[in-house]
Amino acid sequence: MDNDAKLRPLYLAKILYEQTDETHFLTTAQLMRILQERYNIKSHRQTIKADIELLIRFGMDIQEVKSTQNRYNIVSRMFDVAELKLLIDAVESAKVIPANKSRDLVVKISSLAGNYGAACLRRNISCEGRIKTGNEKIFIIIDTVNEAINENKKISFQYFKYNVRKEKQLRHEGQEYIITPLRLVWNGDRYYIVGLRNEGQEIVCFRVDRVAGCPEILDEEGLPAPKDFDVDQFINTTFHMFSGDCEQVELICDNDVMDSIIDRFGEDVTTYANDMTSFRAIVNVATTHIFYSWVFGFRGKVKIKAPSFVKEEYAEMVNAAKSGL
Repeated sequence: MDNDAKLRPLYLAKILYEQTDETHFLTTAQLMRILQERYNIKSHRQTIKADIELLIRFGMDIQEVKSTQNRYNIVSRMFDVAELKLLIDAVESAKVIPANKSRDLVVKISSLAGNYGAACLRRNISCEGRIKTGNEKIFIIIDTVNEAINENKKISFQYFKYNVRKEKQLRHEGQEYIITPLRLVWNGDRYYIVGLRNEGQEIVCFRVDRVAGCPEILDEEGLPAPKDFDVDQFINTTFHMFSGDCEQVELICDNDVMDSIIDRFGEDVTTYANDMTSFRAIVNVATTHIFYSWVFGFRGKVKIKAPSFVKEEYAEMVNAAKSGL
């Protein structure tokens, strides 16, 4: 068998995948012409029919409509158009994906729908706060961290912040952080590395897009996670991955903010009736400025009742903000 005969079924599959769908067909004559013009492969009606039967046996969902000119089309794909639209929306709205990479991914995702389906995938969605990361190495960083987790190795990396001139400035005086990565977490539309530092005594979070360069996987074995460490609980008690001392806090909430309490803490959050217009919520949270700003955002509809030192710390933060006015 010559190479053209071997390649012909593969090119047929490519043509049908790209140029047909549930409502668009190609006839035998059209398939023969495309094979000749695009790939310089000669064919005839019987070889087209035999090759398509071979592709159907292979598992491709190809429909044959018999007539004087038999027509063929791909009936189903791995993803339908609605699923691809959802994937595109997720890619375009994700802050963690750089803008140019988003465009590349959208083109690749659209190609899964074929030429006709791709036109339906032009999206008209406005994504709130769609500020994309400028870290072009983010996928390499994610892959490296994931490899270190799988191999139970420590990693070292530099970490940066922006100074008042919007310049990148290395934290820790440029010294490398060395941690045992435990998990990659997508939270608040950003990727974070959750890991152990200081011989496992400290659980830390680092934003992936603030890692300078690519982390180095060290030969040193990683440390085991604490026995009582639950990454899901850690995420649920941490606001935007700002870790801090975790405390049980009692909140007094107006009845009309129950949706917000459930959105933040889940349906299993402990609540009790307080009076006719409010309820109590018992939550475990990292008491950082992020949590306090979340409380403040309700403009008095959520109040901290206990413990007293958390109330005092919140009051100090509010007073400090007032003093600057």
